Amino acid sequence: MQFKEIIGQQRIKQQLVQTVKENRVSHAQLFLSPIGSGALPLALAYAQYINCLDKGEVDSCGVCSSCRKYERLIHPDLHFSYPFFASTSIKTAVDVLEEWRSMLLMDAYFDIDIWRSKLEAANKQANIPIAECHDIIKKLSYKAFEAETKVLIMWLPEYLDKSGNALLKLIEEPPANTLFILVAQSQDQILSTILSRTQIVKIPKLTSHEVSQFLLNHSGLTENQASDYAFLTDGNLIEAKALAADNQNDSSGIFTGWLRNGFSNKVPELIDFTEVAAKWGRENQKNFLKYGINYLRECCLIISGAEAMVKLPPLTLETAKKLSTHVLTLPMAEAIIAELEKAHYHIERNANPKILFLDVSLQLVKIIKFKTLPAGTQYIYN
Repeated sequence: MQFKEIIGQQRIKQQLVQTVKENRVSHAQLFLSPIGSGALPLALAYAQYINCLDKGEVDSCGVCSSCRKYERLIHPDLHFSYPFFASTSIKTAVDVLEEWRSMLLMDAYFDIDIWRSKLEAANKQANIPIAECHDIIKKLSYKAFEAETKVLIMWLPEYLDKSGNALLKLIEEPPANTLFILVAQSQDQILSTILSRTQIVKIPKLTSHEVSQFLLNHSGLTENQASDYAFLTDGNLIEAKALAADNQNDSSGIFTGWLRNGFSNKVPELIDFTEVAAKWGRENQKNFLKYGINYLRECCLIISGAEAMVKLPPLTLETAKKLSTHVLTLPMAEAIIAELEKAHYHIERNANPKILFLDVSLQLVKIIKFKTLPAGTQYIYN
């Protein structure tokens, strides 16, 4: 994978390229990033650039023998480790290497849930067991076959249990020309003994503009839909692509229409909405509620006079201003957010969606009808 294939992250790309040019590549690095920010593709592009036989100023050449093997993930000096579901036939990551390569070649932006769906997980817990640690030690003890630098990319070292301490000596004093790249999402869940032996490279989440541009170019969405999905997913490209694939609805229009029906006490329309929402499927229901929570938080900023901090796309922003001016108050928005958060919690636990959305719809009527109370009143509701 080349740097040019990675969405955004220009500053990090330049930083990584510079470490190679200045010959200051740390032997153990931890790429720490939020989900869906592209840390794994960056690790691949970085490793390919390091071993490229004809490096460019900003990227690997993509055509030398090393790059061609990296592109197909078959370079003999490129190794991977990742969580998997051990069984009698699956002892180490190599036993599911073909599934891993297939996943990466199809789309390098994925999370543990997508990876789990490609394996026979049953009710097992994913982890990186002691047998995998021993296999890593064995593989990296060999001399490099072709490349100047052997590379091990470990995805989600959070899944190492205490047996991961078996790698400490190898990470601290690796064989010559060996590079460890650990790709993680949660610093707090990594063994402190491993964390202290790595150089942390913090990778920021993608901007809403970068996500919306990707969706516009690859998903056939309208500009407003792409902006709404980018806002909703807050820089998570994996989630944004899932939304684009599963739900082509106008989240902003549906949500604001729901609020207006609550404000107008249009019970038949609210019941119709409940019937429609009950058929969306759990993930789309959760995404809709999450969108509403984020949308109302932006409305709270508008009501509080902090419009400069609002991240809504232009068309959606205009509607939010009207709602914030003519319908919502700050306590009202906070009360509705609390209802949506409770609904999101119950949807995750398989609540009946028809009953749940009807209940939330009636709570909307109850909350919004309290608008005539003095400003600052704390609403009490069931």
